[in-house]
Formats: sequence, C-alpha cells, structure tokens
Amino acid sequence: MAGYSTSVSTSILVFFLLLGFSAAKQVLVGGKIDAWKVPSSEADSLNKWSQKARFQVDDYLVWKYDGGKDSVLQVKKEDYANCNTSKPINEYNDGNTKVKLDRPGPFYFISGAKGHCENGEKIVVVVISPKRNRYIGISPSPSPSQSLEAPAIAPTSSATALKSGLVVMGMGVLAMYVGVLI
Repeated sequence: MAGYSTSVSTSILVFFLLLGFSAAKQVLVGGKIDAWKVPSSEADSLNKWSQKARFQVDDYLVWKYDGGKDSVLQVKKEDYANCNTSKPINEYNDGNTKVKLDRPGPFYFISGAKGHCENGEKIVVVVISPKRNRYIGISPSPSPSQSLEAPAIAPTSSATALKSGLVVMGMGVLAMYVGVLI
C-alpha cells in the first residue's frame, strides 16, 4: 500500500510541476492601471515597456482604462503604422479589456480615440515561439520613428512566471508529503 501512495504522490508532484511551468500569465499593459493613454514623452511609450517584457502563447494582455473616453483596437501592421481606426480586427471599449495572445508573432494595438494613436497611444507586442523561444519576424515594439523591420531586442525574463512556478511546485511537494503520511 505504501508503494501505491508514493506512486500517486509522485504523479501529483509531476502534474503540479508541469502546470507551474506552463501556466499562462495575465500581463497588465504598461505594468500599471492607467498606462493606456497618450504618452507624455517617448520614454513613457508603451513600446518601451513591451521591449522589456516577454510574452508567450496563451498569455493575456489586460488593459484598464476609461471605456467612455478610449478604446483598444487590434489592427493589422499597416493600420498600426498609419493609425487607421476604420477596419480593426477586434475593437474593445469596456474599460477592462483582456486579449489572449493565441499565437507566436506580432500583435498590433492602437487607441480608438481620435488623435490618440497619432500621438503615440499604441503598442506592438511580440509573442515568442514556444518551440524555439525566439521572436518571430519583427522588433518587439518599434517606436513611431523607427522602421517596423528593426532587429529584435532581447527582452528580460519575467520573475512573475518563475514565482508562480515555484508556488505551484511547492504545492506539489506538499501534496507528495501528505501522500507519504497517508
């Protein structure tokens, strides 16, 4: 009976380990609630923030903003470059927008408020390839003055994913310990 208990505990541990390292994360755009706005300077650009972040398939981007005054438009590359709001892929105006990053490659977002995109309220997010852990195709987030074909900038790793993985691993170790006691 002890062999069965150990086997079950080991299986639970492996499950929690796999779950912890593959868990998608929710990323608040700009790292703060009021980030979706016209930047006060180039240094305040959301593209500067996205260059420092690492996005993976199945992560979620989360925007918090005043839905009565602004919106988030997911657009094509050309519409991003030209701030064209007339034909978005998706339009969000609820003030609490959550978008799943469901594939590797670039995602383009602009503000739907008149004049905001032209003044820098836009962002490119590049999702890394799950197999090669590399960027696909373009720079993670070119500024309006850069070409959209600039070389990719290596992002820093996210401690959030590591922290959640360690918490889940700890739960797995606890489950294994409890299984041994039974």
